[in-house]
Amino acid sequence: MSDIYIYMLIILAGLAITDLVVGVSNDAVNFLNSAIGSKAISFKTIMIIASIGIAFGAISSSGMMEVARKGIFNPGEFFFDEVMIIFMAVMITDILLLDFFNSLGLPTSTTVSIVFELLGAAVCMSVIKINQNDGDTILNLGKYIATDTAIDIILGILLSVVVAFIIGGLVQFFSRLLLTFDFRNRPNYLAALFGGFSLTSLFYFIIFKGLKGADLGFVTEFLTSTDVYTFIGVSFIFWSIISFIYVFALKLDIYKLIIILGTFGLAMAFAGNDLVNFIGVPIGAYQAWEFAEGTGLKASEINMSFLGEKLPSNKWLLVAAGLIMVATLWFSSKAQAVVKTSVDLARQDSGTERFQSNFLSRLLVRYSLLAAEGIERIVPERTANYISSRFEKAPAPAIVPKHADKPAFDYVRASVNLMVASILISVATSYKLPLSTTYVTFMVAMGTSLADKAWGTESAVYRIAGVLNVIGGWFFTAFSAFTAAALFAYIIYIGGMYAVVGLVVLAVLLLIRSFIGHKKSQKKQEETEELKKAESKTIQGIINESSDNVATVFKRSKRIYKNTLDGLIAQDLTILKTSKKESKKLSGEIDVLRDNIYFFIKNLDEKNLGASKFYIEVLGNLQDISQSLDYIAKSSNKHISNNHKSLKFTQIKDLKEIILRIHEIFDDAQEIFTTKDFNSLETIILEKRQLIELVNEKIDKQVHRTKDDEESPKNTTLYFSLLLETRDLMNQTIHIVEQYYREFDASDRNLM
Repeated sequence: MSDIYIYMLIILAGLAITDLVVGVSNDAVNFLNSAIGSKAISFKTIMIIASIGIAFGAISSSGMMEVARKGIFNPGEFFFDEVMIIFMAVMITDILLLDFFNSLGLPTSTTVSIVFELLGAAVCMSVIKINQNDGDTILNLGKYIATDTAIDIILGILLSVVVAFIIGGLVQFFSRLLLTFDFRNRPNYLAALFGGFSLTSLFYFIIFKGLKGADLGFVTEFLTSTDVYTFIGVSFIFWSIISFIYVFALKLDIYKLIIILGTFGLAMAFAGNDLVNFIGVPIGAYQAWEFAEGTGLKASEINMSFLGEKLPSNKWLLVAAGLIMVATLWFSSKAQAVVKTSVDLARQDSGTERFQSNFLSRLLVRYSLLAAEGIERIVPERTANYISSRFEKAPAPAIVPKHADKPAFDYVRASVNLMVASILISVATSYKLPLSTTYVTFMVAMGTSLADKAWGTESAVYRIAGVLNVIGGWFFTAFSAFTAAALFAYIIYIGGMYAVVGLVVLAVLLLIRSFIGHKKSQKKQEETEELKKAESKTIQGIINESSDNVATVFKRSKRIYKNTLDGLIAQDLTILKTSKKESKKLSGEIDVLRDNIYFFIKNLDEKNLGASKFYIEVLGNLQDISQSLDYIAKSSNKHISNNHKSLKFTQIKDLKEIILRIHEIFDDAQEIFTTKDFNSLETIILEKRQLIELVNEKIDKQVHRTKDDEESPKNTTLYFSLLLETRDLMNQTIHIVEQYYREFDASDRNLM
C-alpha cells in the first residue's frame, strides 16, 4: 500500500491536535459561563475544577467514538481510500469552521459541525460512487448513508434546543418559587433540600453515568451491577445528609458547593460527549489504516465494513487528548470572547447590549407580552399575586456596584444551569447520542433567564435578537459544514495528495492569519485609551476623573476629524472606512458611560448630588461631539463610495486651513485636561472663537462660489455640511471647556 496514507495519518494527527485547540476554545463556554457569570468562586478555582472534570471525562468517552466511524455513513459500502478522503475533508473543514466562529466570539456546536461534515463528505463520495456504478441511481444514496442513525442524531440535536430551553425554564421557575431572589434569608432547610436534590442529580448523572462509560475494572462492574433506583435513593439520602451538615453544622454556602461540583460535572460531561468531535475521525482513520496494513491489498480494494463493529479505544490517546484540552482551556484567549457572549445574554440586569434588535425579535416580544396579558386574565388573582411575590427582586444595596463588577446572575440560577445541563448531556452520553453540549448549555441558560424575568421590557428585544443570531449561526454551521466538507472531499478525490497538501497549507495559512489578526486585535484593545466610568462621590473628584475622559475624547476626535477629511481630499475609501469605525466605537463607549449614570448617582453622597448634573451635562456634550464626528465620517464615506465629484482646489485649501486650526485646538485642550491645568482654559475659548469666525468666513466664500461659478450640487452640499458640522463640533467642545472652567473656579472659591 502506498506511503501516501502514512503521510495522511501524520497530517490527520496534526489536524486532531489543532482541532482540539480550536474546539475547546469554542466549547469552554459550555462549562464556564455559569461559574463565571455568578462570580461564586475565583476564576483560577473555576479553571482548576474544570480541568479536573475534563481529565475525568476524556477517559469515559470511548463509546462515543463509534459515531465518527459508523454513525453517519455505512463504512461497509466504502473502500479504504474513499474513507480516508472523507476523514481528511472532515478534519480540514472542522478546523477552519470552528476557528471562524471563535474569531467572531460566537458559540457554535462542534457536534453539529462534525455530524454535517461527515454527512457532506460521505454524500459527496457516495454520489461519485453512484456515478461510477451503472446500476446505481441517486435513489440508492440511502445504501451509503446511515439514514436512520443520521436522522436520529440530527433530530436529537435539533430537539435539544427546545427540550433544554423548556426544562431549564421550568426547573428555574419552580426553584425560584421555592427559594425566591432573597434566597439567603429563606429557611436553611430549603437550601439543604435543594442541595440534596441538586447534588444527587449531579452525582448520579455525571459520576455514575460517566464512570460507567469508562473501562475502570471493578468500579465499572460495581456501577453496572447496581440497581438504578437503589443507587438514586441511597445517593439522595447521602447527599441530603451532607447538605444539612454543610448548611446547619458547618454554616457554609451550599450553592457554592453545587456550582463547584456542577462545573466539574459539566466539564466532565463535555469531555465525555464532545471529545469524539475532535479526535473521533483521526482515531477512525488510524484504525482503518491498521486494518488495511494487515490485508496486503490495494487501498481501493479494502472494504471498510469492520469499522461498523465495536472497536476498543486507546486509553492513552484519550488521556493525551484530555491533557491538550486542559492546556487549551488555560491558555486560549479566544475562549473568553465566546464566554462573554453567553454571559451577557443571560445576565439579570439591563446594560449595554451587544446585539441590536430586529423585526423578528420585536415581533416575538410584542406577541409574548400579549400572551402574558392573556394568561394573567385566566390565572386567579390570588395565585398571580403569590407568584409575583416570589419573583420580587431582593432589596438593592445602598451602594450599587458598577455593572462590570456585578455578577451576571445569582447562585440559584447558576446552580440550575449547571444541574439541568449536566443531566441532559449525561443522559445523552449514556445512550451514546452526540447531543450538542453548546445547544444544551446555551438554551438552558436562556430558559432560566426567561423564567427569572431577566428579559425585561428594557432588554428583551436585544436579548432575543442575540439568541436568534446565535441560533442562526448554528444553522449556518450545518449548511457550511456540509457544503465545505463535500467540496473538499471532491477536491481531494480529484487532486489526490497534491490536493491534500494544498488544502492543509491553505488551512495553516488561514489559521496563522486568524491568530495574527486576533493578537493584533487584542493589542489594539490594550493600546486604545478607552473611556472610564466615574467612581468619585464629590464634585472635585468627578472633575478630576472625567477630565481624563475628556482628554481622551479630544485626542481621538482630533485623529478621527483629520483622518476623515484627509481621506476625503485624497479620495481614499480605506482611510474613510477606518475613521467611520473609529467614530462609531467612540460613540459606543460614550453610550456605555451614559448607561452607567444610574450606578453613578446611586453611589453619590447626599451632599454632592449636584455633581450628577455636571457629569450628565459633560456626557451629553461628549455625545454631541461623537455624533458630529460620526456625521462627518458617514457623509464623507458616502460621497466617495458613490463616486461623486472630488472637492475643488479652493475647497481643499480652505479645509486644510480648518484642519490645522482644529488640530491645534484639540492639542491644546488635550494637554490642559491631561495635566488638569484648568486655569489655562481661557486660551481655548479664545482659539475657538477665532475658529468659528474662520468657519463662517469659509461658508460665505462657498456661498459666493456657488452663486458665481458652476459647481456640483453633491459637492456643494457635502462641503456646506462639513463646515456646519465642524462649527457644531467646536461649539460642543467649547461648552465642555466652559463647564470645567466654571466648576473648577467655583470649587476653588469654596475651598477659599
